[in-house]
Amino acid sequence: MMPYFKFDYFSVDFSLVIAFVIGIAFGFVLERGGFGNARILAAQFYFSNMRVLKVMFTAIITAAIGLFYFTWMGWLDLSLVYTTDTFLIPQIIGGAFLGIGFIVGGYCPGTSFVSASTGRIDGMVYILGIFFGIFVFGETLPLFESFFNSTPMGRVTLNEFFGLSHGLTLFLVVLMALGAFAAAEWGEKIMAKKNGRGAE
Repeated sequence: MMPYFKFDYFSVDFSLVIAFVIGIAFGFVLERGGFGNARILAAQFYFSNMRVLKVMFTAIITAAIGLFYFTWMGWLDLSLVYTTDTFLIPQIIGGAFLGIGFIVGGYCPGTSFVSASTGRIDGMVYILGIFFGIFVFGETLPLFESFFNSTPMGRVTLNEFFGLSHGLTLFLVVLMALGAFAAAEWGEKIMAKKNGRGAE
C-alpha cells in the first residue's frame, strides 16, 4: 500500500518480509487490545463498550494527519498511495452486509483471524463462513456482475468527492472523530447506569 516500494527502496523479497512483520505486529496489537474477543467487539452495538470505535477512529485520524503533513513536507507523494476504485452503490450495500455480519458473528474478517490464531472456536467458524461466502460469491458473480460494476467513480478520495481541500476534509474528519468519542462516552455512561453499575 505504501509508495516507497515503487521507488525500489527494497526488493520484492524484502517487501514480503516487511509485510509479514507488519501483519504479525498488527495482529498482536489487535489481540492485546481485546479485538480477538467477540464479546468486546459486539458490545459496541449495545453501547456498553465502545472500544472498537475509539481505537479505529484514533487510527484513522492518526494516519490521516500523518499523510497530510508528510505530503505537505514533501516526504510523501499521496498520488502514489494505492486506493481501490469506488463503485458507490455496490460498496454501500456490501458495507451494510458486512455490518450485519459483524453484528451477528461478532467479528470483522481481520479480527476473526486474530481470534482464530489464539484458539477461539468461534473465530475459526467465522473464517470458514468467510471462505464459504467467497466461494458462493465467485460462483454466482455472473448473475449480478452488471450491478457489481455499476456506479463506477474511479479512484476518488473524500475531499475530491465533496469538492473540498485536503486540509478542510481532514479538519472535518477530526471533528467527526471528536464527536464520536464524546457520543461513545455518553452512550457507555447511559448503558452503565441502565445496567446498574458505574461507568468502566
